[in-house]
Amino acid sequence: MKTVLIIFTAALLSVLAGCNGTIEKIKPLREGRELLTVDFQKGQSLRYKFVSSREIRLNWGSTGGPGKRGEDYVDESSESLDMVVAYTPIETDPYGLTTIKATCESARVNRSPRKGRRAAKDAVQNLAGKTFTFTVQSTGKIEDYSQLDELIKKIGEKAFRPDSRQGRIKEPDMISDFIAGQWFLWDSVSSIKKPAEGVSVGQSWQSRLSLPTPMVMRKARDVTYTLDEIRQSPKGRLAVIRSSYSLAKSVPRTWPIPYTGSFRVSRKFGMLRGYKVLDLKGGGEELFNIDAGRIERYNQQYQMQVGASLLLPLPGANPLITIKQKLTMQLID
Repeated sequence: MKTVLIIFTAALLSVLAGCNGTIEKIKPLREGRELLTVDFQKGQSLRYKFVSSREIRLNWGSTGGPGKRGEDYVDESSESLDMVVAYTPIETDPYGLTTIKATCESARVNRSPRKGRRAAKDAVQNLAGKTFTFTVQSTGKIEDYSQLDELIKKIGEKAFRPDSRQGRIKEPDMISDFIAGQWFLWDSVSSIKKPAEGVSVGQSWQSRLSLPTPMVMRKARDVTYTLDEIRQSPKGRLAVIRSSYSLAKSVPRTWPIPYTGSFRVSRKFGMLRGYKVLDLKGGGEELFNIDAGRIERYNQQYQMQVGASLLLPLPGANPLITIKQKLTMQLID
């Protein structure tokens, strides 16, 4: 596909030359620069394992909860999503646009048990066996999200209790973690501003990623990618892409929203409101196979602190939430 991209660029420049009467020379990549583009072979599936896990520490403050008088009451929990998704090109375009069929082969959620009650099935687990298609450029930029967006909304409906006599009540779910894994595939390479010019070691560029959380909170993280080094491996040259994160000021309107209408949230996060991110820091590493045109794996980690208030004021309560998040993806073929 890298060759196709160069040929397409040549054809485009030829057309431009015919329009304005000038002749443009195609400049080869400068020495030390690499072309980072995704490559697909029709019918050849790539299977990836995604894992999103987090540890949640909710400090309620001195609310008179269990423990010694005057001590803060702390609630600790954890949850994780483990899924395998296969991507199969079903239509390839010689000019760089490819249609991919994605099949969620498995989706499992593990959540720390709640005393006295059986955990409800997480809505994300309904993804097992589901498929969706999307189109992607050779740069990794996804052009058509429509089927993925539709699937996210359908799964969002599964997060609500079937009995609505007490109103719409949403159970805990990890839909935002599914979005973080699928909506932002190949973000590290698709966000390069001038992909045809290639990238050199030490070069940095910016993008924006979602911020999956256990509560209903629409936030994003700014990311700075840096091509750290090129490694040799038996499977091809690997671009080592480092990333660092900070809190973004806004969330793009085009990002999906899994829920509609008004509703209440069950369990502890149903008692809170007014979430405000106080701190966010973290980073990650991705290995992108330059020669094969595919991601081999990535690892993203961050820690964030979130302040909140109670729906009903309680003396001594000053909720502070600390979330340690980890997202990984690994090629398993």
